[in-house]
Amino acid sequence: MDSSELYAKAHQSHEAELQLDMDVLVGYILQIGVLLSMVLVAAGLLWTRLRSGGLVLNYQITGMNLFEFVVYEVRLALHGMLGPRLLVNLGIIALMLTPFVRVAASVVYFIAVLKNWKYTLFTAFVLTVLAYSLFLR
Repeated sequence: MDSSELYAKAHQSHEAELQLDMDVLVGYILQIGVLLSMVLVAAGLLWTRLRSGGLVLNYQITGMNLFEFVVYEVRLALHGMLGPRLLVNLGIIALMLTPFVRVAASVVYFIAVLKNWKYTLFTAFVLTVLAYSLFLR
């Protein structure tokens, strides 16, 4: 085996390690986001059940984009209006932001670690579309 073949194998091995690192990062982001959401929603529903004997939360969240929804809920929390509804809404927010955080982490990874401009641009475009759908619409 000559030096060019050794270099090619070493380069492939390094790329495989980087891909595995990216897969692990994405897996952790998705897992943490979903588990956090599940815990918050379950805690809010349990609190509702203990308080009222039922699982009904009567309110509407239509007419707001995610940014407005987050700001509204943070204001309630800062004013001490903690309750089961807030926990459920924080769970919804965590679940909705999970894909956004995953794509944002991918952009950072592609530019900082892989230094791959093509993947960075494609992923940045996906991030822009997600931002539009979550925050501007």
